Amino acid sequence: QVQLVESGGGLVQPGGSLRLSCAASGFIFGQRPMTWYRQAPGKEREWVASIVSTGSNTNYLDSVKGRFTISRDNAKATLYLQMNNLKPEDTAVYYCNAWGYDVWGQGTQVTVSS
Repeated sequence: QVQLVESGGGLVQPGGSLRLSCAASGFIFGQRPMTWYRQAPGKEREWVASIVSTGSNTNYLDSVKGRFTISRDNAKATLYLQMNNLKPEDTAVYYCNAWGYDVWGQGTQVTVSS
């Protein structure tokens, strides 16, 4: 079955960086657009960034443009989110999702705090 396993979160100071990973299995990864979402405490889950199946096109939430980079390695069936210049408002649980599947992993916690 479809599985998504997020990792790479942690506690980081404002201005710091983290790289999130999402290991996918149970479907043909290279044929699916992929998306990162996040959910902050007390808030609804929000879309952060998307990437097409080939990796040739990406889209970002306005508040993360220029700071976050979504990428993928289809040979490794892995999705990434490079997050630079992190801000306290980026604090959330981050999830990956494969287009067309209502399947969610456990997420990875990102906390930005001094």
